[in-house]
Amino acid sequence: MKIYRVILDTNILVSALRSKQGASYRLLELLRNRDERWQISVSTALILEYEAVLKREIHRQGRDMSVIDKFVDDIVSVANRHPIFYLLRPYLKDADDDFILELAFSSSADYIVTYNTGNFTRAKLFGADAITPKNFLQKIGEIP
Repeated sequence: MKIYRVILDTNILVSALRSKQGASYRLLELLRNRDERWQISVSTALILEYEAVLKREIHRQGRDMSVIDKFVDDIVSVANRHPIFYLLRPYLKDADDDFILELAFSSSADYIVTYNTGNFTRAKLFGADAITPKNFLQKIGEIP
C-alpha cells in the first residue's frame, strides 16, 4: 500500500478551526488518529506560519491563544520534519508560498493539500500535485 507524503497548507488548519464539519477537519481527525494511508511533512518555516496564522485566527474568535500551542505541537508530534537546503525563489504565483514548494521538494511530497490549488500549479514540476481536502479524502478512499 502506498503511503502518501503530504503537506497541509495553512488554510487547511484555519478551515478546521472554523468548522468541525468540513473536509479539513476530517483530515486533522485522521492525522490525530495516525491514519496509515498518509504522512504529513513540515519544515520550521511551515510550523512558524501555522503558529502565527492560527494565533491570529483564534484571537479573532476571542478564544484562548494557548490552545494553538498544543494544537501545533500535536501536529508536529506526528509529522515528518524536513530541513530545507535549497531555496526555490521566486517560483510560485504567490511568492509567500515558495517555502511550501521548497518543503515539497525536500520531502518528496506527493500532494500539497490546499484550497489555493491555482497557486501551486508549478509544484508538478517537482513531483507534487496540489489537491483540495475533499479530493485528497477521495484519493485515499475516505469518502466516495
